[in-house]
Amino acid sequence: MTGFIEGIEKFDSPGKGRGLRVTRPFKVGELLFSSPAYSYVLSVNERGNSCDFCFNRKEGLARCGKCKKAFYCNAKCQKGDWAMHKLECSAMNAFGENWCPSETTRLVARILAKKKMMKERCVSEKLLLIEELESHLEDEDNEKRERTEADIAGLHRFYPKHLEVPDRNDLLTLFSQVACNGFTIEDDELSHIGTAVYPDVALINHSCLPSVIVTYNCTTAEVRAVQDMKPGDEVLISYIDLLYPTDDRNIRLREYYYFTCDCLECKTKSKDEEKLKVRKQRDPFEPHVVNNMIRYARNTVREFRALKHIRTPSELLEMCEQSLEKMGAVFDDSNVYMLHMMYQAMGVCIYMQDADGAIRYGQKILKPYSKLYPPYSLNVSSMYLKMGRIYMMIERHSEGIRALKKAMAVMEVAHGKDHPFLRGLRKEIGQK
Repeated sequence: MTGFIEGIEKFDSPGKGRGLRVTRPFKVGELLFSSPAYSYVLSVNERGNSCDFCFNRKEGLARCGKCKKAFYCNAKCQKGDWAMHKLECSAMNAFGENWCPSETTRLVARILAKKKMMKERCVSEKLLLIEELESHLEDEDNEKRERTEADIAGLHRFYPKHLEVPDRNDLLTLFSQVACNGFTIEDDELSHIGTAVYPDVALINHSCLPSVIVTYNCTTAEVRAVQDMKPGDEVLISYIDLLYPTDDRNIRLREYYYFTCDCLECKTKSKDEEKLKVRKQRDPFEPHVVNNMIRYARNTVREFRALKHIRTPSELLEMCEQSLEKMGAVFDDSNVYMLHMMYQAMGVCIYMQDADGAIRYGQKILKPYSKLYPPYSLNVSSMYLKMGRIYMMIERHSEGIRALKKAMAVMEVAHGKDHPFLRGLRKEIGQK
């Protein structure tokens, strides 16, 4: 590991390669370790809302005097970011609105710049860990290869010649490593803020029954226990959204991480029946009717993702409503595919500033979410936050405070009681 972390050790995890395990007991909510990012980048959509260096969200951020597109808390943050920002500053000026490298390309550029600096300073330990990150280059399909080719073209087009870009094979490997090991930094409502690489955290293997959760304090990753752990227990996180049934989870794991999970939940499929719940009726649905509706639901989910940034909000909401009506003839409201489309509909309503519509969908989501997700799930806390803030906005304060307190109960475990998100939430509730 990049340094000595008390109570944690690397080991060879059977069937999984390298992993981490604990050497002492940890209680629910206890911090196992924190890890600064090796390299990170703020999402372009966050510029002006968050500091490019520390990711702190605040009003009155100072703008970079040269490019006018990067924002900072103060001169200290601007100075701290200059080694990375200078890769983009002049290019953003030169290309103007045509400057459009992907977030992955931007992160790779920063990793290359960081590696160059570390070589010059003769710092080898973290450099070695970046080189050791797992890559699945040989497993990538044509679509992913084409996406990587476009990202590489962006790297050559938008970045200076002195970046020291490696040869083609090494560059392909690096992009694959970032794809497999990159972490999405999110806010308290799980909105995307940026992307980062954490070599230590990347050692943690996946399980659909995770023992820890990763949250973010500015750009630092924090790993906390969500189960009581005893010496010898493996440190396990979930790489994917755990709402969905076993087959769906493993399709996603194979697509993005190239393995199939064999955890206890995947072996027993103990929650699948509940997640795929159908409506009660005198004569049960024939299996082929249920299977056909599952296929329809999966296709609808994929179609919605493809059209999300193309269709108008009204069109997207209509798509949600039509699919909910069709699925609702077979599925119970707590079925995960129903919940998925309700969640999308809620997001569209929030975007359209339709508070009543957002609350209507949110109220149907909350109870099943609390039941189907593992304890201390950020998906649950983010839903309570959304609902609480909407209630407060329309002056339904008692309902708002109840929802925000339920979010706080989850976040105190997942984020730690002293996290900035919790301090802000206490102010929202009116607590000191």
